[in-house]
Amino acid sequence: MAGAVSAGAYTAGVVDFLIEALEEWERRKALDKTNSVPRHQVQISVMGGASAGGMTSIITSTILNNKQIHLKEPQSNILAEHPENKLYHSWVDLTDPDMFARMLDTSDIQNGKIISALNSDFIDLIAKRVVEVDTVNWESLPNFIKPGIKVFTTLTNLQGFDYVYDFIASERLHVFPPMPGNIPLQNYTSPVQAPTTSKYHSVIHNDYACFELTESSISGSNLGWMPLNLRAGINTKTATDAAMATGAFPIGLKPRFLSRDPLYVNANPWLKEYLVPNPLNQNPYTTLNVDGGLINNEPFEKVRDVLNNFDPKESETIYENYNTFRNTVIMVEPFPTQESVPIKMDLGLFNVAGLTLSSMLNQMRSKPDNITNAMDESKAGQFLITPSRLIPGPNGPIQITGERAIACGALDGFSGFLNKEFRVHDYFLGRFNCKIFLKDYFTVPETALENNPIFKKGYDIEGKNQFQSRKSESDYQIIPIFLGEEDLKFPEIPFKNGQSWPVWDEKEVNAYTKPIRKRVRAFLLNTVSLNWFNKFLILAGAYLVLDRTITDGILGKIKSDLNSWNLLKKT
Repeated sequence: MAGAVSAGAYTAGVVDFLIEALEEWERRKALDKTNSVPRHQVQISVMGGASAGGMTSIITSTILNNKQIHLKEPQSNILAEHPENKLYHSWVDLTDPDMFARMLDTSDIQNGKIISALNSDFIDLIAKRVVEVDTVNWESLPNFIKPGIKVFTTLTNLQGFDYVYDFIASERLHVFPPMPGNIPLQNYTSPVQAPTTSKYHSVIHNDYACFELTESSISGSNLGWMPLNLRAGINTKTATDAAMATGAFPIGLKPRFLSRDPLYVNANPWLKEYLVPNPLNQNPYTTLNVDGGLINNEPFEKVRDVLNNFDPKESETIYENYNTFRNTVIMVEPFPTQESVPIKMDLGLFNVAGLTLSSMLNQMRSKPDNITNAMDESKAGQFLITPSRLIPGPNGPIQITGERAIACGALDGFSGFLNKEFRVHDYFLGRFNCKIFLKDYFTVPETALENNPIFKKGYDIEGKNQFQSRKSESDYQIIPIFLGEEDLKFPEIPFKNGQSWPVWDEKEVNAYTKPIRKRVRAFLLNTVSLNWFNKFLILAGAYLVLDRTITDGILGKIKSDLNSWNLLKKT
């Protein structure tokens, strides 16, 4: 599950329907008396992600032993809260109907200390309720969850991990002194410095919080996977802190501390090669972290690593084609990457600064070790769910795909915090897209029903054609879908504007002028230590110039982005 900021609402909708589909399949298998339900088994064995995706991975792990009430259709009051569905409650309800006002509140700016551009205290409240589970109505893991399921989040560890390369070198470069007199060169001698080992120090900032969901006692390092026992409350605080740490969007949201037992960090499958020569020994090991998506926003290759460990002898070939694969990766990506465009060939400072930052991020997120497999279209080992919706056009419906299909995509993913209707739309779009994906795209070709033993046995049933993809009658669903055509339509959502796409009125944006100005002023007054007279001068200046200029700039940016997403109604 990729990073998404407020578009985690989309990911939550995808996951909610995925679980619902698996539950329905298991229910029908248990009741099947006519051999008309596919009999193969699908299990989720690992969930991982970055930022909002990492947070959703941890949230999902907390609902597997309690009944989840799925929100199949929007209610007449679309702003009503739904605590019965933790995914919806965490990503759509959040903590307040008006989240933007809460994020502009200045109570987090105290004693001259500024932590983040926006007030992030609401995240603590959400995280606290996320790990709360109902131990009274505790249920066994469903059949579609592998016992000991692995859950992880990426982290950007600001301290990082030191590691060294050893080089053979002398302590210093030897330079001959001037030749005394006319002594022949062959008679001149100089002390010889014996070679020594020199250290080349480097630091990596990739970090991972890795958990194994369990109700059993686990001793030792467990190969770096921290036992997460929600029923007994073991490592629940660590999981909570990890969820907040991976979602700590740099500058915008508050950075987070995370404390872990170094036993697990030293044995972490993706860190141990750096830590074996120089193991961590402070307990607890505490790090300062920002958004996990900064370095690895789509950690699908780490999910693949875990899957390969389940088939170590065949890890190189097991997922190469549909006739042999036994596992696969599904990536949920609210902001699918786009083909690069030519850069502006301008030497200007601000142009180069922006290009430098984007180059650094692109390079950090590249995955050269996996490029061969990722580019091979014949491989059955990876699938993608990404936003897609239809809008009316002059000659019929027009399909919009990618970030422009979601309402939370504006303002670099922060627009969902402005209006709950945006989050409601994206949650139900996520559910809708997952339905279409499972029915028509998460499929195997008909040859796999003959050659892959899993599907050969699973589809040895009556009436298998009802599980064909609508995209191609020669493809069959991996997870059978039991929905009629009416169930495969995007639901009508009663947005305030009466349309199928939510918008925010410009006058509603303007209503935040004073709260924005108040937070800007708090920034100005707490940036440096000032006496009362200097504060008075700055405050006066803020009223006259800075207040208006900065606030107008922020409002202008909000309106411009919303307008480009067709999310703004001009007044």
